[in-house]
Amino acid sequence: MEKPVLKLEKAEIYQRDNLVLSNVNLTINKGDFFYLIGKTGSGKSSLMKTLYGDLTLQKGTGSIVDFNLKNLKEKDIPFLRRKIGIVFQDFKLLNDRTVFENLNFVLKATGWKDKEEMKTKIYEVLGKVGMKTQYYKKPFELSGGEQQRIAIARALLNDPELILADEPTGNLDPKTSMEVMELLNDIHKSGKTILMATHDYQLIVKFKQKTIKCEGGALFEVAQQQQKAQV
Repeated sequence: MEKPVLKLEKAEIYQRDNLVLSNVNLTINKGDFFYLIGKTGSGKSSLMKTLYGDLTLQKGTGSIVDFNLKNLKEKDIPFLRRKIGIVFQDFKLLNDRTVFENLNFVLKATGWKDKEEMKTKIYEVLGKVGMKTQYYKKPFELSGGEQQRIAIARALLNDPELILADEPTGNLDPKTSMEVMELLNDIHKSGKTILMATHDYQLIVKFKQKTIKCEGGALFEVAQQQQKAQV
């Protein structure tokens, strides 16, 4: 049996000195898609930050794409982030560089050297998100939905084993949110594993997936029929 992409056991999630989630048990296998829901302040972001190495896992055990979160060193974080793709709510694109340069910057930072290979990879991921013809534009020349597509392309650059999407539609209007969600759904169908924090109930209803919820300091799975009442 394949090793889980992500496994937390009896994990405690802290935001600075505050315990926000306790006794967290979570297993995500290759090809899974999970929504992570919960009110603001319920621990969603802290859990995400722990998974990509911004916050330390202080108690319990955790592994993500073969990295041990408990003894993750500062120097390991760039290597961890090569194996996961992160999509943020606020895109985090560099406004003084073109789309192509934004993606090139990430490839350089993650150890790519061959210029032709880099170019091929950039056009490949831009093609996947329908943005190939916009490679020469600066982020501020693009709409919010287009910027998020670029951010998703960036997350795909290193062919990640897991995509962590933290409120990826949080800054987008409903129509654009649906388009971005359809894109993430296609990426999932191509075999990618996704954990997506969201509070957008429309998306959860339209694109049904497993759902886990942060509430009252705990994390638990929500049955499909309960979701309507839960969000």
